[in-house]
Amino acid sequence: MAVAPALDRRDAVDLAAAAIMVGLTFSWGLNYVAAKISYAGYDPVFLSIARSIIGGLCVFGWCRWRGIALFTPDKTLVSGALVGSLFGVEFLCLYVGLEHTTVARNTLLVNTMPFWVLIGGHFLLDERVTGRKLVGLVLAFGGLAAVFSDKMSATGGSTLTGDLLSLAAGILWALTSIVIKRSKLAETSAEKLLLYQLAGAVVVGVLVLPFAGPSIRDFAALPTLALLFQAVYVVAFTYVLWFWLLRRYPASGLSSFTFLSPVFGVLCGAVILSEPLTVRIFLALGLIAAGLIIVNRPVRKQIPG
Repeated sequence: MAVAPALDRRDAVDLAAAAIMVGLTFSWGLNYVAAKISYAGYDPVFLSIARSIIGGLCVFGWCRWRGIALFTPDKTLVSGALVGSLFGVEFLCLYVGLEHTTVARNTLLVNTMPFWVLIGGHFLLDERVTGRKLVGLVLAFGGLAAVFSDKMSATGGSTLTGDLLSLAAGILWALTSIVIKRSKLAETSAEKLLLYQLAGAVVVGVLVLPFAGPSIRDFAALPTLALLFQAVYVVAFTYVLWFWLLRRYPASGLSSFTFLSPVFGVLCGAVILSEPLTVRIFLALGLIAAGLIIVNRPVRKQIPG
């Protein structure tokens, strides 16, 4: 069994890491489009289960190959089950919500997660909201107002149900992050944490599946390829690459790129799916992206003397 060598830690994000982060955020934005395409062949609940099983098996194989311990006793089982359950419900909200709204609206609403973490962290983690972060929050909620007030981008009727589920996914994502920070999961490996979440998505999906529609709508090549893109590439490759970056580079520097994910999601939805882009969607994108930049901007350390 191979043992992973110690990585050379970097003090700042270099050009190579920046290029990788642009590629990752593009992939995560494109993931929303892939999910939308896969709905032509599969029910969203079934997709959530299949994506998690396939991706989980790939991540498990990676851990075995790299010698990453998964079953050592670390008292994370209970908190892992809770996080897995939250993640499972979150993904159902995301996938079902995406079927009832556009990619642009879904990706903007889901990616409000960091702002809900700020609010929850202020009350639950003793992480004070600074003036700078408050400005980011105000911009983000201005973006939310722009999304919900926009009716022209709603193709084929009301998107309120999908919008609310997408927003719920963002809130549940934030709650998952807070639970991780408050538990021993904050000290476990990222791969083990991801497997807890994927296992939770499978369990929650299986429980809900009897109440969903037919699992397979049309077994065709394009929806199946879209499913495999989500499971093998996004889950098993980009997430593992993200974990590698986190071990090598400062998390604060990497997080400054997160604003690109909703940007790419909105643009991919317009280019690939021909979804309408309205002035209010562009306004929402600008406000939320600006809020993410402000919130995630690293604080400059004061040099004493």
